[in-house]
Amino acid sequence: MVDPYSQTQQMQQVVYRILDANLDRAREGLRTIEEWCRFGLNNSQLTGECKRLRQEVANWHTAELRAARDTPGDTGTDLTHPQEEQRTSIKAVLQANFCRVQEAMRVLEEYGKLHHAEMGKAFKQMRYQVYTLESNLLGYQRHQLLWRSRLYLVTSPSENLLTTVEAALKGGLTLLQYRDKTADDTIRLEQAKKLRQLCHLYGALFIINDRIDLALATDADGVHLGQQDLPIDIARQLLGSHRLIGRSTTNLEEMQAAIAEGADYIGVGPVYETPTKAGKPAAGLEYVSYAAKNCPIPWFAIGGIDANNINDVIDAGAERVAVVRSLMQAEQPTLVAQYLLSQLHRIKPEA
Repeated sequence: MVDPYSQTQQMQQVVYRILDANLDRAREGLRTIEEWCRFGLNNSQLTGECKRLRQEVANWHTAELRAARDTPGDTGTDLTHPQEEQRTSIKAVLQANFCRVQEAMRVLEEYGKLHHAEMGKAFKQMRYQVYTLESNLLGYQRHQLLWRSRLYLVTSPSENLLTTVEAALKGGLTLLQYRDKTADDTIRLEQAKKLRQLCHLYGALFIINDRIDLALATDADGVHLGQQDLPIDIARQLLGSHRLIGRSTTNLEEMQAAIAEGADYIGVGPVYETPTKAGKPAAGLEYVSYAAKNCPIPWFAIGGIDANNINDVIDAGAERVAVVRSLMQAEQPTLVAQYLLSQLHRIKPEA
C-alpha cells in the first residue's frame, strides 16, 4: 500500500522541480534581453526594467526550490529544435527570449498556485509587464532605426520585385515600403511576407502602404497612410503603440496636422512631378526647406528624386529621401543605393 504522505511529498518535489526550472528559464531570458538594452541600446530605462523584473523573479527562487533540482535526471536537457540552434538577427534573439520568458512565467503562474498563495498572482502581473516591455523595446528599436534611416524605397509593381529589393538592401537600404495598388490581395499577402523576411534578414524596417490589415497579417513594422486614408489615431488603436505610422504631406498645413495627430514620420513632396503621383502638382524645394526648419520628426523628401537631382534636394535641407523609380528601374540597384546614401551622408555646405 502506497503511503499517501510519501505520494504527496513526491508530487511536491515534482512541482518544486517545475518551478525551479522555469525560474531559471525566466531569469536567463530576462538577462539576455537586459544585455541588449544595456550594451546594444544604451537605454537605462529599459535596462532598469529588465533588472527589476529579473530581481523580482529571483526573490521567488528560494533554497527550497533549488534543492529539488535534478539535472542528471532531467529528460529535457537533451531536447532541442533546429530553430534554437541558430539566430539570424538581434531581433530574432530578442523575440526568442521574450517567448521563453513569457512561457516560463505562465508555467510559474499556474504551478506557483500549488506552492504559495501569492505566487500565481505575482507571476500573472509580471507576465503582463513582460508583454509591455516587449512592446516598448520593439517600438524603441523601430524608432531608433527610423531616425538612422536616410534612404527609403517605396516599391512599384515589378516582375523582379524581390531581386530588386534585395539588391537595394545590399546597398545599405534600411527602410522599405511595399506599395501595390492593383494586385489581388492573395498576391499582395504573398509578396509582403517575402519582403518582410528579406527586411528581417537585412535588419531593415518594413512598411505597408495603406493596408493596416496586411501590416498586421505580415507583422510589418508599420504602415504609411495617404491624406485620404484612415485617421492616425484609428490606425494607432489597431496597430498598437509599438508600430510606426507615416503620413504623406504636400504642404505645411498637412505637415502640422500629421505631427499633431501623432505620425512617427512624414513624406514631404512630391518635390518634382512624378508619374507615381499623376496629376499632383510638385510641392517644390521650398516645401523641403520649410520642413528642414520646422519638422521635429523624421521626414523624407519624395517625388521624382534620383541621382541627377538628389544634391539639389540635399542643399534645400533634406537629410532623408524616399525614392521609387530611381531604384525600382535601376539596372544596378545596389550601386544606386550606395551612391544615394553616400550623397545623403556628405557634409552639406554651410548656409
